[in-house]
Amino acid sequence: MTLAEAAAQADALAQQGSERELAQLRQQWDDELEAAARGDDYRERAAAYRAVGQFRFRQKLQLLRRGLEDESPACRGSALLALELLSRDHPGDVNADRPLLHRLVSDGEENPAVRRLAVMCLKNGSPQRDTIVILEGLAGNDEADRELRAAARKVAEFLKRKGR
Repeated sequence: MTLAEAAAQADALAQQGSERELAQLRQQWDDELEAAARGDDYRERAAAYRAVGQFRFRQKLQLLRRGLEDESPACRGSALLALELLSRDHPGDVNADRPLLHRLVSDGEENPAVRRLAVMCLKNGSPQRDTIVILEGLAGNDEADRELRAAARKVAEFLKRKGR
């Protein structure tokens, strides 16, 4: 079984609420996941970062932070997908990485898909004013990608409602 297959199995176990089996699977794949995240091949690193979320591996948040700063857009995107999944029930995860997410969202040189994923992660955090201002600025930026502007507008509105 590959790491990606094990991660898919872990995701299914998590959705079923099979905590004991999920914990066993985490234990089996812990070292391999760490090794893949430190590998030279960006595809292995991307799969490892994504697996952190699928395994619901809350102990690997520091590893995800490294993924958010990876040189590869695929790795940054996979780390963002994992962070979004983990932060659905734990807004503190987004709040802890908020400055890094703000940087990814605001960087005009960043890959547009990575920027959209960072916007979606911010949705799961607390409705802080600085985040809303950044998102509204991005939503009004005619030079930004259309899909990115739409996502930023939608998340800014959601955070405003959430803050009331």
